[in-house]
Amino acid sequence: MTMVRQTKQRAAVIEVLRTARSHPDAAWIHAQVRGQLPSVSLGTVYRTLDALVRDGVVVTLERAGQATRYDYKHEGDTHHHAVCRSCGAIFDVDAAVVPTVPASAFPAGFQVTDVRLEFMGVCPGCQAQAAEATGD
Repeated sequence: MTMVRQTKQRAAVIEVLRTARSHPDAAWIHAQVRGQLPSVSLGTVYRTLDALVRDGVVVTLERAGQATRYDYKHEGDTHHHAVCRSCGAIFDVDAAVVPTVPASAFPAGFQVTDVRLEFMGVCPGCQAQAAEATGD
């Protein structure tokens, strides 16, 4: 783990992520940070996000053909994600309700250092839209 030097830009990016109700992309984060620091560049936001990911403060959620999304790792909060295949919305799933995988499921001597689990499906909003479209 590297030590991320605390700058006003990094503090602003962390605050935006910490209070975000979604899993934003860099462009959205940049727009929010510019509200506090009008001269901050998108490049600075990307470099800051890369450093925060390396430091374990932030995790990425990546989808082919879509912008990388970011999730702040709140202290003590362990969660996975559910992703809607229709609209791309990402929802948190409490890790405590997900069954654990026994050590015997892994190769002998394998050491798990991190778990990232995603559930793929269709959210209620997209299900309702599909039902309306088909007249169900």
